[in-house]
Amino acid sequence: MLRIVAVLQTDCPTCRLIAPYLNKLAGASIPVTAISQDPEEVTNEFARQMDIRFSIERDPDYVTSKRLQVVTVPTLYVLDDREQVVREEPGFDKKALNEIAALFGQAPIATPYDGAPQSKPGCTSRHLEAVTADGTAPALDLHSTRGTSASVIELSDSEDPFEYCYRVFGDALPVIPPTRERVDQMLRACDRDAREIIARVPPCYGEATVEKIAANAVMAGCRPEMMRVLIPLVRAACDERFNAHGVQATTHFAAPLIVINGPIRRELGFYSRQNVFSNVARANSSTGRALQLILLNLGGARPDSIDMSALGNPGKFSYCIAENEEENPWEPFHVDAGLTREQSAVSLIAAEAPHGVSEHNARTARGVLKTISYALTTVWSYRFCGFFEATVVLGPEHVHTIHRDGFGKQDVKHFLFENTGVPLRCYDGDEPGEGKHQRGTYKEIRIDGEPCYQKFRDPDSIRVLVAGGTAGKFSAVLASWSTGPRGSQAVTYPI
Repeated sequence: MLRIVAVLQTDCPTCRLIAPYLNKLAGASIPVTAISQDPEEVTNEFARQMDIRFSIERDPDYVTSKRLQVVTVPTLYVLDDREQVVREEPGFDKKALNEIAALFGQAPIATPYDGAPQSKPGCTSRHLEAVTADGTAPALDLHSTRGTSASVIELSDSEDPFEYCYRVFGDALPVIPPTRERVDQMLRACDRDAREIIARVPPCYGEATVEKIAANAVMAGCRPEMMRVLIPLVRAACDERFNAHGVQATTHFAAPLIVINGPIRRELGFYSRQNVFSNVARANSSTGRALQLILLNLGGARPDSIDMSALGNPGKFSYCIAENEEENPWEPFHVDAGLTREQSAVSLIAAEAPHGVSEHNARTARGVLKTISYALTTVWSYRFCGFFEATVVLGPEHVHTIHRDGFGKQDVKHFLFENTGVPLRCYDGDEPGEGKHQRGTYKEIRIDGEPCYQKFRDPDSIRVLVAGGTAGKFSAVLASWSTGPRGSQAVTYPI
């Protein structure tokens, strides 16, 4: 009979990350035993914080750790009935966890949409650390599954609740006071434990419990049924790939843009047509504002302190659109991310405010896309190439022209990629300028016979979606913040 032994440390963030998955394995009647390399007191506190549902044994003098030759914690060992190691997995890896579950005949326990990264390295085994006189540092509790109840504030009769909430919780606009009755109404709509931690919100990593999400939703003016969207939205915002810590603390213009896809658009009234970026629908405006209040009140990114954006972004009040799938002749945006058309989804993109593109005279796909390519050259900074991305929101009239010429979405992305560049002559002269020093890394191409540096690193650096009204030949370009593993990556979660 197989069993799992997990070697852990109580102050290792990756050990705390993996603990809920070990709970799932144990909950499926799989024998799981943890070996703690730490003293009894902190081990017991770790078990309490993480709501551990499997047995934990201590490893005095690291006897077991040395026998197993542990290098990294966490390390999972699958042992047979002779105590021989069948499989060894260091660190945290969702693919490995699902393969271990399969060894025991169980379904996958880790999904791409639970807010945790695909993988994460661990820490050095305690017996290999340098010996010092320092004690064990207090554990940074980032992965507990249950948080504290929201605080209840009693106001005197002389205190205006609207003014109090505006002063303490608001975003420079009044908010609806989150009374016990209003919050409870929200909670009844989602059938979850009020103290369940959905995520921890950067940059201060406050607990986003279901109750605290509901309180901020009340303040934003959400209807109770919006909790269906807000739970996966908060998970997406706290996904390490999105890097809300960087987005919320940068001096750049970026703000989290929410994109809604699928049947839920109509079910909850999300708007995708004219004025899509404006104050046109309660669903859009209140969902976008709820996220901003959560980032502010739970994440701590206040615009007069941690949020250091030099000029800001009006999207930091609310930045939420739905894709106009009815006018989209191609696959919707969430299908590009691997979901099905029938699923509902929420996506997050770190984006600047929309830069409008007008093209009322072009009659061909090439003509429309050429105009958009000129706007794309200014992403981040005109002469900076290869490091940034863009989202192109095509208006329906432009889409019809492009589709009529037989262009698919990938054709659009490839055309824009191949026809967006900065002429080499723009780098002439001795005057310093952003992007000049990196030109040795740029790729030289020719556009309309002129030598240029290619603006983007690949066609997938350009995202394409369809939104807006059917009258007016307009589209928009939204520049990114820093991208890739060290910046912000777009994320999509099913609803």
